[in-house]
This record gives sequence, structure tokens and C-alpha cells, in this order.
Amino acid sequence: MLSQWSTILRHQAQAEAGALGLTPQFLEVPASSRLEQLVATITQTRPDALYMRGDIFTTAHEREVADLAATHRLPSISYRPTYARAGGLMSYGPNPVDLAWRAATLVDKILKGAKPADLPVERPTKFHLVINLKTAKVLGITMPPSLLLLADEVIQ
Repeated sequence: MLSQWSTILRHQAQAEAGALGLTPQFLEVPASSRLEQLVATITQTRPDALYMRGDIFTTAHEREVADLAATHRLPSISYRPTYARAGGLMSYGPNPVDLAWRAATLVDKILKGAKPADLPVERPTKFHLVINLKTAKVLGITMPPSLLLLADEVIQ
């Protein structure tokens, strides 16, 4: 069952993909058979690319998912930098170090007496792009130099 947040993200992804002429395919499977189900789905549907969200499953199995994507010659991306470091093609998302600092700042304010309800909701302001050129080479993808210049980290 999808959480309310997952439902919102799914609708947003469908709208964005539709504007680009793409049709996203979402995979929700029971935790006990996720990796096997992912393999079966990729084998049957032959998607053009793979986006891995950062749930507990993908975090625990980043290397296996990255290897699976490479085996099926699928470009894959996640918002977690560790995914690209584990062999995924790319990662792009909020800078995890900046998020940790922002969280620590908010905790400090709460410990000093601020009421959580009085603190503003914040959006990430710093983002982190990691490109794995080893994976790009395996997939036969040439990264544009302009994209490589934007990357915070390039894995050779």
C-alpha cells in the first residue's frame, strides 16, 4: 500500500513524465520478494531506464540493484549519492551533508526551547550530482562535458 507521500510523488512523476512524452512504470512488491520481483519485472517489461527511490529496500540493496540495471543495460538513477557510488549511473538529490546540518540546527533550536510547531518548514537548497563514468562506459553512454562540469562528484 502506498503512503500519502508516495501517492503524491507518483502523481507528480506521472505528470512530469507525461510532459516529456514518457510513460513511467511503478513497481510495488512485497518486501519478501522485492529483488526477485524486480528482476522479473525488468525482464518482462524491458524499461528504458530505472529510477530507484530511497526506501529501506533500495538502500539495503543498492549494489544488487545497480548490478541488475547494468546487466539489463538500463541507465539507472537515484537521489542517494551512495547509489551512484555502488554502481548506478547517476544520483541527483538534496545534499545529504547539508540536510544533516540543517537537521542539527533545528534540533539545537528545539533543545534551547523553541517549539517545533513554530519552526519553519524548509526545502533543500543544496543538491548533489554524482556521475559514475565506469557505469556509463559499460552502458555505452557518453556523458556530455557540460553535465560532467556540473557534477559534484565524477567516478572514474
